[in-house]
Amino acid sequence: MTVVPLYCSKFIRFTHGHLQGSGKKTSLFQRFVHGFNHYFHRMLEYYEVQVTKCLRRPGWTTAIILGGIAVIVLGLSPFIGRAYFPRTDPGQFVINIKCPSGTRIELSNQYIAQVENEIRDVIPKRDLHMIVSNIGITPDLSAIYTSNSAMDTAFVQVSLNEGHKVGSYAYMQMVRRKLQSDMPELTTYFQAGGLIDSVINQGLPAPIDIQVRGNNLDEAFKIAQQIAGKVEQRSSVSDVLIPQDLRYPGLALDIDRERASLIGLSPKDVVDNVITAMTSNGMIAPSYWIDPKTGNNYMLAVQYYEKKIANMSMDDFRQIPLRAAKEESYTPLQSVADIKEINTPTEVDHYQIRRVIDVYVMPSHESLVRARNDVNKILSNIQTPKNVRIAVRGSVVNMDQSFMRFGIGLVLSIVLVYLILMAQFTSFIDPFIILMAVPPGLAGVVLILLMTGSTLNIMSLMGVIMMTGIVVSNSILIVEFAGILHEQGRTLLNAVVESCKIRLRPILMTSLATLLGMLPLALGFEAGSEQYAPLARAIIGGLAVSVVVTVFLVPAVYLLIHGRREAKLGRIGEVEQ
Repeated sequence: MTVVPLYCSKFIRFTHGHLQGSGKKTSLFQRFVHGFNHYFHRMLEYYEVQVTKCLRRPGWTTAIILGGIAVIVLGLSPFIGRAYFPRTDPGQFVINIKCPSGTRIELSNQYIAQVENEIRDVIPKRDLHMIVSNIGITPDLSAIYTSNSAMDTAFVQVSLNEGHKVGSYAYMQMVRRKLQSDMPELTTYFQAGGLIDSVINQGLPAPIDIQVRGNNLDEAFKIAQQIAGKVEQRSSVSDVLIPQDLRYPGLALDIDRERASLIGLSPKDVVDNVITAMTSNGMIAPSYWIDPKTGNNYMLAVQYYEKKIANMSMDDFRQIPLRAAKEESYTPLQSVADIKEINTPTEVDHYQIRRVIDVYVMPSHESLVRARNDVNKILSNIQTPKNVRIAVRGSVVNMDQSFMRFGIGLVLSIVLVYLILMAQFTSFIDPFIILMAVPPGLAGVVLILLMTGSTLNIMSLMGVIMMTGIVVSNSILIVEFAGILHEQGRTLLNAVVESCKIRLRPILMTSLATLLGMLPLALGFEAGSEQYAPLARAIIGGLAVSVVVTVFLVPAVYLLIHGRREAKLGRIGEVEQ
């Protein structure tokens, strides 16, 4: 309001076309401006003819345009996928693998080696950067850093080179098909493994986590298997994984405390001896020895013979030697413990105190709606005992909540814009006419999301709210100037047509500036730009359609509403002229 008028008075020296015919030599830019103005005025004359035809029947024009908008929004919006956040190419992916239950670590290692070869067959060397596999688990503090729960579980991290020709999700799909064909005995679960996905899923490895909660693990596990079997048959789902396993082979030691105490051992001492024998390595006390000659410290540990561990039988296990500190002879394990072979859970998870069995569901596409609907249909038909509860967690829950909040925000933004305009125009009707530019914008958002294959997500919803504020400014130019011309004595029809004609240039200028500014962001060429592309696309689609439709719809609604007011005042002739 201050700087722009100052610059106008300082730098604007002549009007367009002033130098033409003056005999002075014109520059290339001036000739371009003259030619542009020539064709623009021809387009303006054509627009004036068309808008005049539309305003002859403002009711029909309004009905046809609003009807088309309703068909587009209501008819096409169900075909738009919905997601929490748009997918980004992380340049990597993770495969969680479960071998047949009870597989030894040596066989698991062979399975994973074959998986790595399958990956190398799918991903060419130019795109493959690194493969890192983590197999099995060590029963110590390091277990907290791995998702593995037993010797038959593993995860393989695949890193792609920067500038890879094929996207991460495309490679995931190709590797998935390869493993399903060549290694059907493995249970695989693919995830992008990027930081963004981890934050969006709140640390969960899946956007949809079905939790079967109950204190009876066997009962909850059967229900989880029933759910997983039905979910994995749906085309909207690519992977299903139950991370827990209740059938892992284990050994139960029933230690006779009385017999153990006779040889000077506590139950803890017995268990420590067994763990040391089974893991092949364990610290002893004291854990170091000082050489009396040199004073050097040497760390001490006991280690069982590796071949003995690899070929240990149940008889060998029962003969594990136990010896108290003050005893010279040893006692076999079977003398103080009753040993039974059992099936045991690999892990026991809890959520809000209750035990849970998880069913991780990975949708086959970015959109979560189809997978969520399929899951809800399946869960609605599952019969559960009274002590079992089924709940759904993950980003799909946050998506529904965020969509509801954005819907409220969009309505609130429109209401606030209306209140501001009502105060500025001192009218209840003119702000309503101005807001007629919003429905075409919504139709444009629907069209561009369908054409570009984008989903309706948090970013595109932000673009919708931003688009609402932008398209309203174009409508303001027409309504405000039409009111001024009508107050100066022009007929209502003439005032509206002249307003559209004069204000078309600034409308196109501001709209094109916004569209061109958003175009690089919408194309999403840079790494990570997929995150913001839906926002720019929503603005571009909504603004482009709104500009084209608004210059016909807003004048028609303005003439329709104010024409009736003029008719009530006995000034029908002015409208017809």
